[in-house]
Amino acid sequence: MTLRLDKRQRAMLQEMGITLFTAPAPARTPPPAPVPAPVAAPASPVAAPRPAPLPAPLPKALAPAPASAALPSDAAVLLAPPVAPYARGGEGATPGIGWLVVLECADAADPLSGDAGRLLDNMLRAMRLHHQPGTQLAALVRAPAAGDKSAATLAETLAALRPPMVLLLGLGAARAVLGSPEPLAQLRAGTHRLADGTPAVVSYDPAYLMRAPQAKAAAWADLCRALALARHTPR
Repeated sequence: MTLRLDKRQRAMLQEMGITLFTAPAPARTPPPAPVPAPVAAPASPVAAPRPAPLPAPLPKALAPAPASAALPSDAAVLLAPPVAPYARGGEGATPGIGWLVVLECADAADPLSGDAGRLLDNMLRAMRLHHQPGTQLAALVRAPAAGDKSAATLAETLAALRPPMVLLLGLGAARAVLGSPEPLAQLRAGTHRLADGTPAVVSYDPAYLMRAPQAKAAAWADLCRALALARHTPR
């Protein structure tokens, strides 16, 4: 997918460690000279190939283990109160406009804190989500403190925000929301639909990208795919 990026967005991508290249126009090469057809040699009898032996069955110790049937239910997916750091977001924002970004982070009250938070901010600004009123960040809550009623279920958050796209950053957030035991590579490869029909795309979480900067280009490809899907999904 090709995006029209201004100088500020390109600077943000460079901050993420991603460099955009423009492919040069292919050079014209003269057509190859005609090659004379080779003289056919007299055919010689060829022995019929022997059939390959069938592979031996895998021993039980190497057979793939069946997927676990016990998957997390929606009631177990709790989100911290969404944070809206972008223009015209927050309380009173128009539902159905901004995206919902779900991730695991060290500070659920401030997902944009620290180096990983600054990287996340650059990623979302490069996607121009800071111009989407109501874009919300929500941290996955594993074990809320006793008596803490601020966390909400995924269904409650989706009903309140009605986002056009849910971006799941990291394996923990993806498995908790989608209820799938698949590895991150397979979850990233597909497009998902939540129970209410909201599309969702999975990518790496910012903390991992800080440890593995070579994955930033693949993360940007995930974000571009999410943008394309959101543009072609009726609201």
